[in-house]
Amino acid sequence: MRTAAELLAARCSPLEGQPALGAVQVVAQLAELPGWRLVDGAIGRTFRFAGYLQTIAFVNALAWMAQREDHHPDLLVGYDSCEVRFRTHTVGGISENDFICAAKADAIFEQRYGGSTA
Repeated sequence: MRTAAELLAARCSPLEGQPALGAVQVVAQLAELPGWRLVDGAIGRTFRFAGYLQTIAFVNALAWMAQREDHHPDLLVGYDSCEVRFRTHTVGGISENDFICAAKADAIFEQRYGGSTA
């Protein structure tokens, strides 16, 4: 298990042929990322914003990070919220890459919006 700071400093890596994390590992790692939860075989968090432009700015920043890491989330974008879900399709479940990107999403949100959600 990595700390949130270690996840933030890490980079995603190719995982073909590797197994998904086990349930105990996922639960333990979720404890390092407040606000994230297990949702339908993925890890997810809903980020809330003051309005539409802030939501879209976050989505754009998240897209740049995801492209750089080559690990892309599923997004559900609303007027003042964005639900982010990470799951690693190549391993058929949740991987360390999901937690790395979750930590980076948290950092983007904290840096731009101070981390406060409604």
